[in-house]
Amino acid sequence: MTQKYYCFTLILVLVLHVCAYSGESRRPFACDPANAGTRNLRFCKVSLPIHVRVQDLIGRLTLQEKIRLLVNNAAPVERLGVNGYEWWSEALHGVSNTGPGVMFGGAFPGATSFPQVITTAASFNASLWEEIGRVVSDEGRAMYNGGAAGLTFWSPNVNILRDPRWGRCQETPGEDPHLVAQYAVSYVKGLQGGGGHGNTRLKVAACCKHYTAYDLDDWNGFDRYHFNAKVSMQDLEDTYNVPFKACVVEGNVASVMCSYNQINGKPSCADTTLLRDTIRAQWHLNGYIVSDCDSVGVLFDQQHYTHFPEDAAAATIKAGLDLDCGPFLAIHTEQAVRTGKVSEMEINYALANTITVQMRLGMFDGPNGPYANLGPRDVCTPAHQQLALQAAREGMVLLKNLGRALPLSPQRHRTVAVIGPNSDATVTMIGNYAGVPCGYISPLQGIARYARTIHQQGCMGVACPGNQKFGLAEMAASHTDATVLVMGLDQSIEAEARDRISLLLPGHQQELISRVAMASKGPVVLVLMSGGPIDVTFAKNDPRVSAIIWAGYPGQAGGAAIADVLFGTANPGGKLPMTWYPQAYVAKVSMANMDMRADPARGYPGRTYRFYKGPTVFPFGAGFSYTRFSQRLVYAPTTLSVSALHSDLEGNSTTISTTMKKKAIRTIHTNCDSLDLNMHIDVKNIGDMDGTHTVLVFSTPPSGATFPEKQLVAFEKVHVVAGTQHRVKINMNACKHLSVADDYGIRRIFMGEHKILVGDDLKHSITFQSSLDIEV
Repeated sequence: MTQKYYCFTLILVLVLHVCAYSGESRRPFACDPANAGTRNLRFCKVSLPIHVRVQDLIGRLTLQEKIRLLVNNAAPVERLGVNGYEWWSEALHGVSNTGPGVMFGGAFPGATSFPQVITTAASFNASLWEEIGRVVSDEGRAMYNGGAAGLTFWSPNVNILRDPRWGRCQETPGEDPHLVAQYAVSYVKGLQGGGGHGNTRLKVAACCKHYTAYDLDDWNGFDRYHFNAKVSMQDLEDTYNVPFKACVVEGNVASVMCSYNQINGKPSCADTTLLRDTIRAQWHLNGYIVSDCDSVGVLFDQQHYTHFPEDAAAATIKAGLDLDCGPFLAIHTEQAVRTGKVSEMEINYALANTITVQMRLGMFDGPNGPYANLGPRDVCTPAHQQLALQAAREGMVLLKNLGRALPLSPQRHRTVAVIGPNSDATVTMIGNYAGVPCGYISPLQGIARYARTIHQQGCMGVACPGNQKFGLAEMAASHTDATVLVMGLDQSIEAEARDRISLLLPGHQQELISRVAMASKGPVVLVLMSGGPIDVTFAKNDPRVSAIIWAGYPGQAGGAAIADVLFGTANPGGKLPMTWYPQAYVAKVSMANMDMRADPARGYPGRTYRFYKGPTVFPFGAGFSYTRFSQRLVYAPTTLSVSALHSDLEGNSTTISTTMKKKAIRTIHTNCDSLDLNMHIDVKNIGDMDGTHTVLVFSTPPSGATFPEKQLVAFEKVHVVAGTQHRVKINMNACKHLSVADDYGIRRIFMGEHKILVGDDLKHSITFQSSLDIEV
């Protein structure tokens, strides 16, 4: 969003809330039974199909009324009894007041603040993600009923974590397309209540953003308002667009948000191929497309994409944009119509998409509905807060544990030095796009539940500009039974519109850690808060640093979760959802380079574990437990027959050899429903502590120069009691999981040996055989 527009809209919404908010309930958005003049209108009749009601309403609107509905702060149509509506609410990891649609206060002083997305993603627990979505939508509906929120939440962020310096790493589920896609589908289903196909009802309307190839905010002269992302069709298909397609096709999301940046020279929000042809025609979006805030204005004022503002308005509407977050369409669309650059019929089409979503939300059904009973008592409930604690526990990643230094013992570690700029953190724990939490438990408060604490901040904030207080921290460490250093980053280092330059800890944090570790008489545990990766090679290699835990931004209960993991009440089971690179990596890679694949000739090392082959601090999927697990493959197929429905002699990729061309079938030219693959894996807990284990299944396709070295194709989280085993059933599909994109962005299934890797050591092969020996 842009700060200019945010301030303008916030002032307007404050006025609207002061006028409308009663603290208990809001009057119906439309079709109020108390309004005798409108209650019998055809669009208010719940018994009619939604599309009939939508067309009836649109047919009653004047051109000026229609245009005022094309923007996020949609104006009321008082003569029809339709109130104004603010489309912009946020719920990235809890109901948030980042957008002007949400206002805390009165009966809703706060809402449950779950861990930041990158932390929750580390749990690799799809059922947890869906349950968080369900709770967030309960609270969102309750706040809507009380006049304190909207029902259209512009979340989740499903951009790929491509570069470790991106300030918004924290908002994403990580670097792997399959992981991000599964998170998106789970969270969207939780938010929307299962409403998807056709005109089924929605609990709230989710929005997957920012489409597409958006992951640079402000770095070294490049900013998101001017950046032209040069992306290959191959990378679009097998990386950047994967989560968005899953959102629409599998999650049935109600909205997609187009991004500020250009893609190959054309603004996302004015690209017919990306919007109308792909999201709408290919993926069959049942919902609306919205611009990122002010992005229609940006493509005219800053990118100079068109000569006249009405041309920009026309270009975006014709491309498939339905709603403008910003005032641009409200100001310039009428002129576009009068000059024949866009038709009123095209405006009607956009309105049909937005109003349909409102009707699926029940906003034209009067005061009744399946969620009308939700209210203040359904926000910040004990169960919701317990789920926030559970999510924080599951997201903790144990990266180092020398000599089983952890867990600490309340009997042996009676006094603990708690040191560092994040040691008593509250606001830092919730990251960005957060609201007002139900309350906070800081790391210091959490540890104090288990042991007597001696607290020294050590640094003045995470910037840690000097070492004036290091002596006090060293003294505390030398007089206690254990030391916990809570270090890392916060929003002053990484945030929206703030990309990082370095992967190292800021300021003198490294010096503080090393000096305290030298002085400590007991085990030293380093706890890191951050969204993006940090190069802590020094601590990884320092034998005086006994253990390292990555906590991400763990939400309102983060301090309690950290303490529970430190003292063994919770057994860590999180896995890193992104690669942690050494500082030397950023010297070789420009953030502006969108290529995923390595190019040794240019010295370009590639991105993410799928294509990067250089050294790492910690790899994707890293994470230990306090117990040990073994895995055994019980069942998996060894061959799979793939039949081509017909030959396809054109359009073969130039990067595929002649031999390989004859052994590759396009996914659209085979019966994908017949290509399911099942694997059964026994997971045994061979340690002495109950714990959770994540089964990570990777595949490597037959050799090809531009194919991933390996890619995640399935994962499953399982809890196993010590000394027992659990059978995990993995379901895969050859088209969805084992196909690869050629350089034209065409999905193909390659014949030959596909290698399957479960974890780090369990290997299997499946040979794909074609029924046709022709070039397809």
